Amino acid sequence: MLRRTILALTAAGLLAGCISFGEDPPERLMSLTSAAKVAADQGKVTRDTQAISVAPPALPAALRNQRIAVETGGAFAYLPKSGWVDTPSQLFRSVLAETIEARTGRFVPDTRNGAITPDTRLSGTLLAFQLLGGQGKVLAIYDATLAKSGSDEIRARRFERTVPVAGEDPRSVAAALNEAANGIATDVADWIGAG
Repeated sequence: MLRRTILALTAAGLLAGCISFGEDPPERLMSLTSAAKVAADQGKVTRDTQAISVAPPALPAALRNQRIAVETGGAFAYLPKSGWVDTPSQLFRSVLAETIEARTGRFVPDTRNGAITPDTRLSGTLLAFQLLGGQGKVLAIYDATLAKSGSDEIRARRFERTVPVAGEDPRSVAAALNEAANGIATDVADWIGAG
């Protein structure tokens, strides 16, 4: 019995070096931050007609993860040893919401607060959010749709930004994508207006 136990433990110890439970975590996680900030310590009273909901954008399959995408000749890969703190959809939504509220004065409730139902709804698809490998730039494309309760009209518009990168390292790429996201968010906020 003792011999079997020792043999089993030895075999388990040898196999432990062969078993992997996934890849190593990235060295650093990147995020996006809004350049436009809502002022702190200022209360706001608004109506549903002045509020706007901002949905996290839909993503193509290549972007539905927390990796920093690189497109080269129509093929996708990911920057090694780096990633996002959340999906590009959630990060982009946060930049959009903060920028819209700061630039238009319209209240943008958090998506987790289902009790607030604004009359205006912004949704869309983040078609591109990646480094263009070997081209020295990043590309972001957002197809937006804007709808209002009680109206059968839907407004749609494509927003696109390319931003040069200092290098194809995670920090440079994340900084350029942050700039692209803020540029698009500013354009979207101006398109929406104060309502």
